[in-house]
Amino acid sequence: MVRRYRLNVDIGHRAIGLVALESEGSTFSAEAMAACTAADGLILGPVDTFIYPAPAEGGINPSAALRTGLDLYANVRPAKARPSVRALTPDMDLVIVRENTEGFYADRNMFQGSGEFMPSPDMALAVRKVTISSSRRIARSALELARARRKHLTIIHKANVLKVSDGLFLRTCQEEAKTFPDITVDELIVDAAAAMLVRKPGSFDVLVATNMFGDILSDEAGELSGGLGLAPSINAGDRHAMAQAVHGSAPDIAGRGVANPTALIGSVALLLEWLGQRGGHNDLISASAGVRTALDQVLADPTNHTADLGGSVQTDAFGDLVARAVADSNNPT
Repeated sequence: MVRRYRLNVDIGHRAIGLVALESEGSTFSAEAMAACTAADGLILGPVDTFIYPAPAEGGINPSAALRTGLDLYANVRPAKARPSVRALTPDMDLVIVRENTEGFYADRNMFQGSGEFMPSPDMALAVRKVTISSSRRIARSALELARARRKHLTIIHKANVLKVSDGLFLRTCQEEAKTFPDITVDELIVDAAAAMLVRKPGSFDVLVATNMFGDILSDEAGELSGGLGLAPSINAGDRHAMAQAVHGSAPDIAGRGVANPTALIGSVALLLEWLGQRGGHNDLISASAGVRTALDQVLADPTNHTADLGGSVQTDAFGDLVARAVADSNNPT
């Protein structure tokens, strides 16, 4: 890809996770964070944070540290069915825009300490944070994306029960939407949205949601449109962006060569597009389009499918097929 589109990029690598914990005493070292901060864009491989030790023992969640540390407030997760891949919802073509820095998730909603705590051994409490400033900027990101697509935004909430926190999110999104008069805006309670993703996914274009609701709904959409192995995402802020597949690390298949790399490759395409649009680099935008086209071409042939899609192609072989399709393309757009 770098040669095909004559990209002027430097690619560096940093160890994270259990390998880094053993060698550096932390799953995500200060040196790794500094390198990420200095980079224009990041690609984060899947991590299995569930097995990490406590943060005090070096078990830092790299994803959460980067999302909060670099203020990557917009987690953009497309879900689109492909004709060549069996999908439960073949008419799905939508994007979920998830607020990424607050909400119920305990590792990103407090200035100090955790949003989960135990006042007594038999009681656990969780604090949820929703602010006007974060709600406004995630709404704006979703509205701008809707303007570039089919001009329809759905605000996802549970304001009928969470009247204060989700009420604030809903009202703020609705107020921001008034500055986008060309966008059709509606709202939907989260459980109804979960049902509609199954029953009528074609009714959605762009959805905007708080952290936990967006996380759950985007996983559902990914599975319905063909599987999480196909589900890309980007975590974007005002100055940085990070490619990250929606799925986790799948330790049960580690080292077997059966993982589907489509999601991570697609996430890189999203990152290239973000970098190109932000910096006015048409070569990066062309490379992004070329990677997406190559993925579609490879997946169009069922004999190229990986195990999760019912095929037998190994991970590296699939990557080679995509790389070859990129190299052989004649007309980057």
